[in-house]
Amino acid sequence: MYVDYYSSPIGILKLQATEHYLTHLEFVDAQGSGTNTNMILDKARTQLDEYFLGKRHNFDLPLAPEGTEFQKQVWQALLNITHGNTASYKDIASNIGKEKASRAIGNANNRNPIAIIIPCHRVIGHDGKMVGYAGGLNKKKWLLEHENSL
Repeated sequence: MYVDYYSSPIGILKLQATEHYLTHLEFVDAQGSGTNTNMILDKARTQLDEYFLGKRHNFDLPLAPEGTEFQKQVWQALLNITHGNTASYKDIASNIGKEKASRAIGNANNRNPIAIIIPCHRVIGHDGKMVGYAGGLNKKKWLLEHENSL
Protein backbone atom coordinates (compact mmCIF):
# COMPACT_ATOMS: atom_id res chain seq x y z
CA MET A 1 0.00 0.00 0.00
CA TYR A 2 1.24 3.47 -0.91
CA VAL A 3 0.33 6.51 1.20
CA ASP A 4 0.80 10.23 0.72
CA TYR A 5 -0.73 13.45 2.00
CA TYR A 6 -2.03 16.42 0.07
CA SER A 7 -2.49 19.90 1.49
CA SER A 8 -5.66 21.26 -0.11
CA PRO A 9 -7.48 24.58 0.34
CA ILE A 10 -9.98 22.76 2.58
CA GLY A 11 -7.60 20.68 4.65
CA ILE A 12 -5.21 17.78 4.55
CA LEU A 13 -6.13 14.81 2.41
CA LYS A 14 -4.71 11.33 2.92
CA LEU A 15 -4.32 9.39 -0.30
CA GLN A 16 -3.81 5.64 -0.50
CA ALA A 17 -3.15 3.47 -3.53
CA THR A 18 -2.09 0.05 -4.63
CA GLU A 19 0.41 -0.35 -7.42
CA HIS A 20 -2.35 0.26 -9.99
CA TYR A 21 -5.35 1.93 -8.31
CA LEU A 22 -6.30 4.79 -6.02
CA THR A 23 -8.20 3.21 -3.12
CA HIS A 24 -8.74 6.05 -0.61
CA LEU A 25 -8.87 9.82 -0.41
CA GLU A 26 -10.02 11.06 2.97
CA PHE A 27 -9.92 14.19 5.07
CA VAL A 28 -7.56 13.97 8.06
CA ASP A 29 -6.72 16.37 10.87
CA ALA A 30 -2.95 16.13 10.47
CA GLN A 31 -0.39 14.77 8.08
CA GLY A 32 1.04 11.41 9.08
CA SER A 33 4.73 10.86 9.58
CA GLY A 34 5.48 8.46 6.77
CA THR A 35 4.79 8.58 3.07
CA ASN A 36 5.36 5.99 0.40
CA THR A 37 4.32 7.32 -2.98
CA ASN A 38 3.98 5.88 -6.46
CA MET A 39 2.87 6.97 -9.95
CA ILE A 40 -0.85 6.68 -9.09
CA LEU A 41 -0.45 9.04 -6.13
CA ASP A 42 1.71 11.40 -8.19
CA LYS A 43 -1.03 11.55 -10.83
CA ALA A 44 -3.69 12.07 -8.14
CA ARG A 45 -1.77 15.02 -6.64
CA THR A 46 -1.35 16.59 -10.09
CA GLN A 47 -5.06 16.23 -10.87
CA LEU A 48 -6.04 17.59 -7.44
CA ASP A 49 -3.80 20.62 -8.08
CA GLU A 50 -5.60 21.19 -11.39
CA TYR A 51 -9.02 20.71 -9.78
CA PHE A 52 -8.37 23.19 -6.99
CA LEU A 53 -6.99 25.70 -9.51
CA GLY A 54 -10.23 25.36 -11.50
CA LYS A 55 -8.44 23.83 -14.48
CA ARG A 56 -9.84 20.29 -14.15
CA HIS A 57 -13.48 19.26 -14.10
CA ASN A 58 -13.06 15.49 -14.50
CA PHE A 59 -10.60 13.17 -12.84
CA ASP A 60 -8.88 10.49 -14.87
CA LEU A 61 -7.54 8.03 -12.33
CA PRO A 62 -7.84 4.27 -11.99
CA LEU A 63 -10.06 3.74 -8.94
CA ALA A 64 -10.63 0.68 -6.75
CA PRO A 65 -12.84 1.63 -3.82
CA GLU A 66 -13.56 -1.23 -1.44
CA GLY A 67 -17.18 -1.82 -0.51
CA THR A 68 -20.26 -3.92 -1.10
CA GLU A 69 -21.63 -4.36 -4.60
CA PHE A 70 -24.46 -1.96 -3.73
CA GLN A 71 -22.01 0.68 -2.48
CA LYS A 72 -19.92 0.32 -5.63
CA GLN A 73 -23.08 0.75 -7.72
CA VAL A 74 -23.88 3.98 -5.85
CA TRP A 75 -20.31 5.26 -6.15
CA GLN A 76 -20.37 4.56 -9.89
CA ALA A 77 -23.58 6.59 -10.14
CA LEU A 78 -21.88 9.46 -8.29
CA LEU A 79 -19.23 9.55 -11.01
CA ASN A 80 -22.01 10.45 -13.45
CA ILE A 81 -22.84 13.71 -11.62
CA THR A 82 -20.92 16.18 -13.72
CA HIS A 83 -18.85 19.07 -12.42
CA GLY A 84 -21.06 22.03 -11.52
CA ASN A 85 -24.18 19.90 -11.05
CA THR A 86 -25.87 18.19 -8.14
CA ALA A 87 -28.26 15.28 -7.66
CA SER A 88 -30.49 14.19 -4.80
CA TYR A 89 -30.42 10.83 -3.06
CA LYS A 90 -33.74 10.18 -4.79
CA ASP A 91 -32.14 10.94 -8.18
CA ILE A 92 -29.34 8.47 -7.47
CA ALA A 93 -31.86 5.84 -6.32
CA SER A 94 -33.81 6.28 -9.54
CA ASN A 95 -30.65 6.16 -11.67
CA ILE A 96 -29.62 2.79 -10.26
CA GLY A 97 -33.15 1.36 -10.40
CA LYS A 98 -33.70 1.28 -6.63
CA GLU A 99 -36.33 4.01 -6.22
CA LYS A 100 -37.09 3.19 -2.58
CA ALA A 101 -33.43 3.05 -1.47
CA SER A 102 -32.76 6.73 -0.75
CA ARG A 103 -31.68 6.01 2.84
CA ALA A 104 -29.35 3.22 1.72
CA ILE A 105 -27.99 5.56 -0.95
CA GLY A 106 -27.22 8.06 1.81
CA ASN A 107 -25.40 5.41 3.82
CA ALA A 108 -23.34 4.33 0.80
CA ASN A 109 -22.59 7.97 -0.01
CA ASN A 110 -21.35 8.46 3.55
CA ARG A 111 -19.00 5.48 3.20
CA ASN A 112 -17.41 6.70 -0.04
CA PRO A 113 -13.68 6.01 0.46
CA ILE A 114 -12.49 8.32 -2.35
CA ALA A 115 -13.87 11.76 -1.51
CA ILE A 116 -13.85 14.57 -4.09
CA ILE A 117 -12.83 12.26 -6.95
CA ILE A 118 -15.96 10.17 -6.44
CA PRO A 119 -18.04 13.33 -5.96
CA CYS A 120 -20.27 12.52 -3.00
CA HIS A 121 -20.23 16.26 -2.20
CA ARG A 122 -22.51 16.78 -5.22
CA VAL A 123 -25.39 14.91 -3.55
CA ILE A 124 -27.97 17.16 -1.91
CA GLY A 125 -31.37 16.74 -0.30
CA HIS A 126 -34.48 16.45 -2.49
CA ASP A 127 -35.40 19.98 -1.41
CA GLY A 128 -32.12 21.36 -2.77
CA LYS A 129 -30.55 21.84 0.67
CA MET A 130 -27.14 20.62 1.69
CA VAL A 131 -27.22 17.48 3.76
CA GLY A 132 -24.50 15.55 5.59
CA TYR A 133 -20.97 15.17 4.33
CA ALA A 134 -18.30 13.03 5.97
CA GLY A 135 -15.78 15.87 5.61
CA GLY A 136 -18.20 18.34 7.21
CA LEU A 137 -20.78 20.64 5.67
CA ASN A 138 -18.29 23.52 5.53
CA LYS A 139 -16.08 21.48 3.18
CA LYS A 140 -19.10 20.38 1.13
CA LYS A 141 -20.22 24.00 0.79
CA TRP A 142 -16.72 25.06 -0.28
CA LEU A 143 -16.53 22.29 -2.91
CA LEU A 144 -19.96 23.12 -4.33
CA GLU A 145 -19.16 26.82 -4.48
CA HIS A 146 -15.82 26.00 -6.10
CA GLU A 147 -17.74 24.09 -8.75
CA ASN A 148 -20.42 26.83 -8.94
CA SER A 149 -23.15 24.39 -7.96
CA LEU A 150 -24.92 26.31 -5.22
